[in-house]
Amino acid sequence: MSLYTIFGIVFCGICFQAYFIYVEHKEEYVPAVIFKGLASLMFIFLGFGGLKVAEPHDVAKLVLIGLILGGIGDVLLNLRFVFKEMGQKIFLGGILAFLLGHVIYLVALIKLSTSVLWSVIIGIVAAAIILFWIFKNITAKKVFKIFGVFYIGAVVLMTAVAIGNLIANPGMVAYWVYAIGAVLFTASDIILIFNTFGGGDPKFSMRIGNLSLYYAGQILIALSLQFLK
Repeated sequence: MSLYTIFGIVFCGICFQAYFIYVEHKEEYVPAVIFKGLASLMFIFLGFGGLKVAEPHDVAKLVLIGLILGGIGDVLLNLRFVFKEMGQKIFLGGILAFLLGHVIYLVALIKLSTSVLWSVIIGIVAAAIILFWIFKNITAKKVFKIFGVFYIGAVVLMTAVAIGNLIANPGMVAYWVYAIGAVLFTASDIILIFNTFGGGDPKFSMRIGNLSLYYAGQILIALSLQFLK
């Protein structure tokens, strides 16, 4: 995939994502789903492009599957506003898609890791601290808290292994790009949780932050395949 093609896909993705944020804020939920889906297709396209050049190939395939699951999660999370009577079930379905995506990402990272044990230990400790902090400051139904334990646990563990890979291989550009993407993804999810379950009305500024960091994270994870050789 040429540099111009990559730039074009990223530019289109940013435009789709920006317009999605705009129409969602106006509560035009059908076009919001469409443009969110288009934005997600852009990082999936980047994943397919990276699949052609990345080595090891099996790791690249896992990352691509994770990107596809992220795209599915994107659509489901926004469909809950279109089909409000099934909103909770659709929301949980979207979270499940993201959870599976993070598990796939984690498997891919473990395949590249030379220090899995320490990364997992650090990830578990970090996840426990973050979950304690989150649950102390939010109000949510039990089912959401149960999902939250597994979801945040998987996200933080994935990020810890990504950072562990980077520390072990600081000269690998792919590991830098992936680790930064993972950190942005984690920050995005924390903002989403506090904005959704923080007790007050959701803030548009936090929604912009959540969506922007998330999209940047997915783009970077997809781009990391271009350097995985």
